[in-house]
Amino acid sequence: MVLPVSSILSPPVPPGDLPAVPMSSPDITEIEIAAVTAVLRTGCLSIGPQLTTFEREAALLAGVRHARGVSSGTAGLHLAVLAAGVNEGDLVITTPFSFVASANCLLYERAIPIFVDVDPQSGNIDPALVAEAAHDLQSGGAARNRWLPRCGRGTGEPGALKAILPVHAFGHPADMDPIRAVADQYGAFVIEDACEAVGSAYRGRPCGSLGDIGVFAFYPNKQVTTGEGGMVLTDRDDVAALVGSLRNQGRDAMSAWLEHDRLGYNYRLDELSAALGVAQCGRLDELVSRRSRVAGWYTERLEGIPGVAAPEVLPYATRMSWFAYVVRLAPEVNRQHVMDGLAARGVPSRPYFSPIHLQSFYVTRFGYRRGDFPVTEALGENSLALPFSGTMTESQVDRVCEALFALTTSAGSANAIRLT
Repeated sequence: MVLPVSSILSPPVPPGDLPAVPMSSPDITEIEIAAVTAVLRTGCLSIGPQLTTFEREAALLAGVRHARGVSSGTAGLHLAVLAAGVNEGDLVITTPFSFVASANCLLYERAIPIFVDVDPQSGNIDPALVAEAAHDLQSGGAARNRWLPRCGRGTGEPGALKAILPVHAFGHPADMDPIRAVADQYGAFVIEDACEAVGSAYRGRPCGSLGDIGVFAFYPNKQVTTGEGGMVLTDRDDVAALVGSLRNQGRDAMSAWLEHDRLGYNYRLDELSAALGVAQCGRLDELVSRRSRVAGWYTERLEGIPGVAAPEVLPYATRMSWFAYVVRLAPEVNRQHVMDGLAARGVPSRPYFSPIHLQSFYVTRFGYRRGDFPVTEALGENSLALPFSGTMTESQVDRVCEALFALTTSAGSANAIRLT
């Protein structure tokens, strides 16, 4: 999920002299500042040694052979879709509980996203439903129509199941082994959206290495930031070569100047961003540890707050790299009242996520309706992201939790409870 820059840099001002708690803050030190300054002095600002180093470091931390830096996580997902051979009308199984880019990248190539609901504990795509959908799509007829969006039924023969695109929501790994098994059974690519999971691990294996292609993102609120930027990860030589060409206007590595071998894009990652990424990768363990400490403070304090549940970490998530701290409110709690009350106390918060299938564009184009994916919709209605970053202090976490406690327990907060 990408927060507007304004929400990171300009949180609401609370009454009195108490400063507002930032929604998110990048963890930048003099190490990063010196790295970027050094690049400015070289005059080499595009596709140079910093990008090569950053790609090498990203490949090492993800446990893959190749990494290709790109301008954003969305750009990386688009190139992954192209590298997977997804074409117009092809089917890709994915999740409706995510930032919208994970589905939009399919529409860029006029593919059809096949949404399946999510696991209520992790918020990640449900592997059992992935298997069911893949079987029915392969079977055809009425079974396949069950999974196709309403506006795609009876309008011609859809394409083949080409890929599965799971997302590691909030940094928590999806249950990848059964998803990989389904993909192998039906000959589908696995595009792993690890944009929120830099540093996370699934059953001891790094996120980013669990599919045919993985993608990291480095927006300012991510665990590792380059300002803007992303990384495509793979063990496949052919995919790495293709992504390297596509990101640079379709030029192959050995092409002459201004010779282009395919339709490409300006998805390059610049040297300043890469230098920042190199410095951040060198601090990855520290960055993940600092965020884990803040998450621990939250979890400890939330135990005493009625109607507010801390996020779960399931056993197969053997390393949790926290991207966001998203609590769940009990159904009887009025989320908007809580958000308004927090804002009045100088504490921003955000609903996370708004289900993709209920975004107006997807409703208009595909005919989705409320009730199509009930678990996703329940999470969309009851989830709330609290201020979170590795730079938060314990006193700031105390302040957030004290405000939550006041809003959910005080005699004067009856409006926080939905009347039945």
